[in-house]
Amino acid sequence: MVRIKKFVFSPFQENTYVLFNNEQECWIIDPGCYSPEEKEELKDFIDTNDLKPVRLLNTHCHLDHVFGNAFVSKTYGLNPEYHQLDQVTLDMAPISAKMYGIPNVEDSPIAKNNLEEGDDLSLGSQAYEIRFCPGHAPGHVVFINHQQKHIIAGDVLFYESIGRTDLPGGDHDTLLESIRVKLFDLDDSYEVYCGHGPETSIGHEKKHNPFVQ
Repeated sequence: MVRIKKFVFSPFQENTYVLFNNEQECWIIDPGCYSPEEKEELKDFIDTNDLKPVRLLNTHCHLDHVFGNAFVSKTYGLNPEYHQLDQVTLDMAPISAKMYGIPNVEDSPIAKNNLEEGDDLSLGSQAYEIRFCPGHAPGHVVFINHQQKHIIAGDVLFYESIGRTDLPGGDHDTLLESIRVKLFDLDDSYEVYCGHGPETSIGHEKKHNPFVQ
């Protein structure tokens, strides 16, 4: 069984997830820890629960989702994994940091292994399907666990909202198509762990999301 721990990090209030199983293996997804205190909070949870990080994954590479990539990479010897089409997004992160006036941002390592749609990643006995969901970012992916019926959705779908599409590489129509084709084909009971804000479900968003009606 996979358990999910959520952290809310940085002024962007970004959701970082640690997925872990009974064998104490864990994935760190979208580490947005920026301050030393946030980095220590993430490390303390991993240490206290005697977890072994085995993967560093990014749904996409906007600045707020990669603040902690360098820290996680250095601390646990992991390289980030993301879709190759989001390399351009990662390359823009230092520019974004300057634009937002955010100092002391460590450059993320570059992926040695890229994620592709249709790949299955395993955390112990639990498989996660990767689906390509562009629109918010050109290389955005989501991670779907069909056994436990949950989705790590990044910034594609939020509680009664959707990801912004006014950033470089964003496209509104593409995002809506990603949601309708790649997410709304799932059962209503699938829980959605979003990149910002509270969790939701596919069923709730089908009924109540004003952007995807």
